[in-house]
Order: sequence, then structure tokens, then C-alpha cells
Amino acid sequence: MGAIFSSIGAGINAIISAIAGVIMAIVGAITTVIVTIFDVILDILCCRCFGSRRSGMRTGRRRGAATY
Repeated sequence: MGAIFSSIGAGINAIISAIAGVIMAIVGAITTVIVTIFDVILDILCCRCFGSRRSGMRTGRRRGAATY
């Protein structure tokens, strides 16, 4: 009789573990998507904020020549 209850308990444990694994995978995917969206938004904001400063450096204008 104990073997029956033990096998039922093991089956329930396996089902709960499988459900928990699926939930963890879903939460991980959602978290990855949210972090990616915030990264893209921050990249766009940083390009708008610092774009004029960086473009000025690319045109070759220098304030002082370096001496080596």
C-alpha cells in the first residue's frame, strides 16, 4: 500500500516540477523581452542626447593638438 502512495506522490511531484519549469521559462522570456525593450529605448535616448557632441568629434575639429 505504501508503494502506491509513494508512486502517486512521485507523479504529483513530477507534474508540479514540470509546471514550475514551464512557468520559469515563460517568466525568463518575458524578462528578456522587457530588458531588451528598455535597452533599445535607452540607446535611442542616448543617441539623441549625445549625438551632437559625438558628431562634432567626427568632423575632425579639435580644441588642442596632442604632443607626444
